[in-house]
Amino acid sequence: FISFCCIFEKRNFIHNMNFNFQYQKNPNFPNRYISPESLHQFIYENLSDYVSEIGKSTLGLPIYKFSYGSGDINILAWSQMHGNESNSTHCMLDLWYSLESQPELKERIFKNISLDFIFMLNPDGSKAWTRRNALDIDMNRDYLQGASCEMQLLKEVAFSKKYDYGFNLHEQRTLFSTDGRNPATLSFLAPSQDFDRTVTETRKKSMAVISAIYNVLKTQIPNQIARYSDEFYPTSTGDNLMKAGIPVVLFEGGHFPDDYQRFGTRKYYTIALFTALSSIGLLENKTFGYERYFEIPENKESHFDIIYRNVKLNTDFECVLDVAVQFKEEIKEGETEISFVPIVVEVGDLHRKKGWKEIDCTGKKFISQNKFPKLDAVQNFTIE
Repeated sequence: FISFCCIFEKRNFIHNMNFNFQYQKNPNFPNRYISPESLHQFIYENLSDYVSEIGKSTLGLPIYKFSYGSGDINILAWSQMHGNESNSTHCMLDLWYSLESQPELKERIFKNISLDFIFMLNPDGSKAWTRRNALDIDMNRDYLQGASCEMQLLKEVAFSKKYDYGFNLHEQRTLFSTDGRNPATLSFLAPSQDFDRTVTETRKKSMAVISAIYNVLKTQIPNQIARYSDEFYPTSTGDNLMKAGIPVVLFEGGHFPDDYQRFGTRKYYTIALFTALSSIGLLENKTFGYERYFEIPENKESHFDIIYRNVKLNTDFECVLDVAVQFKEEIKEGETEISFVPIVVEVGDLHRKKGWKEIDCTGKKFISQNKFPKLDAVQNFTIE
């Protein structure tokens, strides 16, 4: 009876925990874009006691692993496997900065766990603000072949000792919502390890961590947390590590309302990472509360960045349609922050889709050198 009560109390504690974590943005990284050079300088000046170089990228840039904690539960995390997903790096930089002013909390968390965090696994792609590495390899589909030296490094580290959990940190596009109305600011996944999507004990451990994150954050960003599709991808990193017996938690940072710099996403991504680390120390490799994972709504691909409704084109016949625009992110030479370039991505009847911004063009004039907007080209029209 006593043992049962302890388990029940721990389960409730995990799902109602509040460590009074105070988020603070790391002022050394004010922009969404992080150059490898600025990251490496910060690491050298501030984290040298905890960091080691584990190898180099395709173009010879160093890749660093941060190690901290004295606990028996080993966690491996990696950021910017896709170079244009910097919130995955921001969350660790912000977490450490926040905990520096909360030493008791830091000690409490890291006495139960030992964290190895690989910063910016794809520094070549990060520098160019591209998803793929310098050889145009999507590293998240390179697990089996291991054609990229960066994936070889990740696998070498992942099997260098027994890791109890793995955190695969990513970002997702602005297309996704939780319910067709609210953006999927954060999405999570306990990857499948087979085509049947079997709920194994290993997956349950990942689900338990995600459930703890969801229960803490659902009141802070209500209706903005989703569950990613658990379709099995035979060549992907998370699926194969799960298959190898390492419970993997996939993090996806997404859109935050009216915030394309993703400062809001960055904040809650950091809180999610903190909560994951905290809950793992309490879960002790158990699966308490994993069932709540299935309460999280699935991602819906429902939105464009902008939809111009009821656009009347300058054609010789009556032509009224909708035009969808997505922002393409790019880093220009010499700049320290990304630019957003509007691209026409769809034209026609878009009544089944929504825009984070919608502009009704009824009674307004389509101003352009062309009679109609060109698909996959930069937006070259205005509405007056």
